[in-house]
Amino acid sequence: MTAHIPSPDLPIHGTVYGVLLNSHAEWQVSAPLMTQAPYQAPPKAPVLYIKTANTWTLSDHAIAIPSPLSAVEIGATLGVVLSEQGALRGYVLLNDLSVPHSVAEQGFYRPPVKYKCIDGFLGVGAKLLPAVDLPEPNAVTLQVHINGELRQTVQLAHMRRLLPELLADVSEFMTLQAGDVLMLGLDICQEGPEAGRRPHAVVGDVVEIQAHGVPGLGVLRHHLIGAVA
Repeated sequence: MTAHIPSPDLPIHGTVYGVLLNSHAEWQVSAPLMTQAPYQAPPKAPVLYIKTANTWTLSDHAIAIPSPLSAVEIGATLGVVLSEQGALRGYVLLNDLSVPHSVAEQGFYRPPVKYKCIDGFLGVGAKLLPAVDLPEPNAVTLQVHINGELRQTVQLAHMRRLLPELLADVSEFMTLQAGDVLMLGLDICQEGPEAGRRPHAVVGDVVEIQAHGVPGLGVLRHHLIGAVA
């Protein structure tokens, strides 16, 4: 497969961190597994993972799907870009693609590299909205359209840790650097045939993510294509 090279026009350059199980709905679905071995207790701190630079794909660029996969999981979220000394620089739309998998397969503390760090598997919006223009990021509602059909609505207000608490809790065990990006969290579908999971898309689909009522974030758009061997 041809090596994936992130676009130089991307509005991010630091480390990108995702947060597992930050939505109330996904936490509830996963709760029965939390007391089982080997964990035997729910996680107390935010559980982070990294979307490595090989995954970054700018909006309006194609994302190649490896041939063994019949579908990919769409993860619409908002990323906060940090400035110096923990200040907020701005926000960017993100699509955290992954290989479809269950919480049991992933585990709560294992980095989900094999599911989430495939080349091109992080869609990044072309626009960075200054933080001053979005004083309440968790009030944002994201809409996921696949081939023009609304497949999911993500209300960031439904996250277990809202941004101020999330940043504070993460800062207790690590220091976020200027330029780093922290996702506000992913959610699962609440109703319809995909209830209990994130939307799935296949080769040939066009995925669009936008923030309702926040035009300054633009539209994050990708065409999924088959990978060339």
